[in-house]
Amino acid sequence: MPRPSRAEAESAIRTLISWAGDDPHREGLLDTPARVARAYEEFFAGYAIDPVALLERTFAETEGYDEIVLLKNIRLESYCEHHMVPIIGSAHVAYLPAQRVVGISKLARVVQAYAKRLQIQEKLTAQIANTIEAVLQPRGVAVIIESEHQCMTTRGVHQHGAAMVTSRMLGAFRDDANTRRELLALIKAPA
Repeated sequence: MPRPSRAEAESAIRTLISWAGDDPHREGLLDTPARVARAYEEFFAGYAIDPVALLERTFAETEGYDEIVLLKNIRLESYCEHHMVPIIGSAHVAYLPAQRVVGISKLARVVQAYAKRLQIQEKLTAQIANTIEAVLQPRGVAVIIESEHQCMTTRGVHQHGAAMVTSRMLGAFRDDANTRRELLALIKAPA
């Protein structure tokens, strides 16, 4: 399916404004279709990013380091694929290197590459973990996401403060209870 043009996207936004009951041609809304289209380019920038490519540059000079590498409290902003409203929270990403490590900013970039797409949190969690496992081939990968879904807080059941937590544990984090406990303790420890 070919991607619609910018003009078609802006026309669709004008249609939605009209459908909501307002006049897309009134002064305050004249530039709204262009602004919304620009915002969507930012919100959904992940479709143009290859998460695998982000992880391909690794480093072997680690002096044999083979303990947990954890990047915690990664700010996460995504959009619910069911209602197209924000999912806002944080991700914790960990891995146990086998032989190589990756720059920590790459872990945050992988989170953002998948988050900046229409998502459900369960799939987002799995995509991040599966990609890290496939590319880095570590002894274990763990991804934990905690977020608030605006589809639940601003509409529907209106449950403010309700947080959804998902996790994906692979390798040693799944198979070794001590390793999993150590990870969870590190996540809870003050930064």
